[in-house]
Amino acid sequence: MTHTLGDTLTPHLIALDVDGTIVGYDGSLSESVRQVLDRLAEEGHHLVISTGRALPGALEVVHALDLKHGFVVCSNGSVVVRLDPELPLGWELHHVVSFDPKDALEQMHAALPTALFLVEDPDLHRWASGAFPVGELAESDTLDIVDFDELLTKRATRIVMREVNGTAEEFAAAVDSLGLHEVSYSVGWSNWLDIAPDGVSKASGLEIVADELGIEHAHTVGAGDGLNDLEMIEWVEHGIVMGQSKDELKVLASVVTDSVADDGLAVALVDYFGMDTALLEAEGTTSTRP
Repeated sequence: MTHTLGDTLTPHLIALDVDGTIVGYDGSLSESVRQVLDRLAEEGHHLVISTGRALPGALEVVHALDLKHGFVVCSNGSVVVRLDPELPLGWELHHVVSFDPKDALEQMHAALPTALFLVEDPDLHRWASGAFPVGELAESDTLDIVDFDELLTKRATRIVMREVNGTAEEFAAAVDSLGLHEVSYSVGWSNWLDIAPDGVSKASGLEIVADELGIEHAHTVGAGDGLNDLEMIEWVEHGIVMGQSKDELKVLASVVTDSVADDGLAVALVDYFGMDTALLEAEGTTSTRP
């Protein structure tokens, strides 16, 4: 993409997926990525974490990057949070979208009765039909384990279905059979299905943030690696797709960068914003998780 120095000096909204983009799948954050993001923030650009993680998991990365102001889009766009160090918690809910999950849950349970189900309510409390495998949720996440029927009574910002048995092909076939229409959904990497209110995605959350910040669409950049990033990569002016991503996402990219293991995010941002390539020579990693 052709752009001028003046374009890249203008404050941009930089939307950043977390797992597989900012951090590796083991939660590690490379020093090169950290330094590039620090420099962009210092230059006045708006770093916006945009993730499928619930707020506690998103805040782990916010703290790792020492972000104090701005916005976070989490739960795949259902929840938008405003950061402000003057607030008691350092953040406040800015926008929350919820829906009645009963019909979707019943369809999902009928298709995969052995699956685990999780519902996040509008207060960001999380309820689940059983304990998720260790390491799959942020350590700061708390779950109340309840009977499946109790989940049907909740209001939801998001549903997760996780099948710990069976193959990815069997899971995909079960999801295809569901015929979900009144919700938005995306299939994750490991027999994981995220469901949000209809029309809600990372892109819809980012549009709210762009309006609040007064950022023109021409000055939007996004980076991601998963199928829940499809709408975001389509929405931004400059879409960065990680090298390990599936072809369905790569075809939408302005640029396909290196994999997360090779600091692809840092490489693509240094190139786009014309930054000092010495930032890519930092060594060592630190973990975003305590």
